[in-house]
Amino acid sequence: MTNTTPPPQCPAETLLKLLSGKWKPQIFRMATQNALRFSVLLKTLEGANKQSIAVALKELEQADLLHKQIISQKPLHIEYRLSARGQQMIPVFEQLEKLLG
Repeated sequence: MTNTTPPPQCPAETLLKLLSGKWKPQIFRMATQNALRFSVLLKTLEGANKQSIAVALKELEQADLLHKQIISQKPLHIEYRLSARGQQMIPVFEQLEKLLG
């Protein structure tokens, strides 16, 4: 009889999967500095389009790395900030940058 239980996933593998994908590492790095707006990301990330940024933001939010905040001031706008989990990952992200940079 074969064991159908998948092996436990490595925490490093999980982290790399969370940050892998088009624009996610750049967005995460930018979020460590300031709150982000979609329009700023579109202007800053050269070669990015609306759909790819929207997908990356949604995936980072679903992974609980970013928090989406609706600002009710006129004009209405949305900001993305690092969540508590995202803030905890800053030292790990910085260490990866040092090792690979």
